[in-house]
Amino acid sequence: MDAVQNGQSFTVTRDGHQIGELIPLRRRRRFVPRSEFAAMSRTASDVSLEAFRSDQDATAEQETDDPYAR
Repeated sequence: MDAVQNGQSFTVTRDGHQIGELIPLRRRRRFVPRSEFAAMSRTASDVSLEAFRSDQDATAEQETDDPYAR
């Protein structure tokens, strides 16, 4: 388990046949470096602000219900 925790992977066999893999879990990043974000942004498609707002208006509740009035 220490080896797996340190990034090593293992193939599990039974009678010489591969039946599984023991691999370390990926750790979720909490931070994306600015350079990586900038690189991804360069290839992203343009967003139409008008279409975005229209989509929001179509899906958001338009009524301002008072949650305490029920």
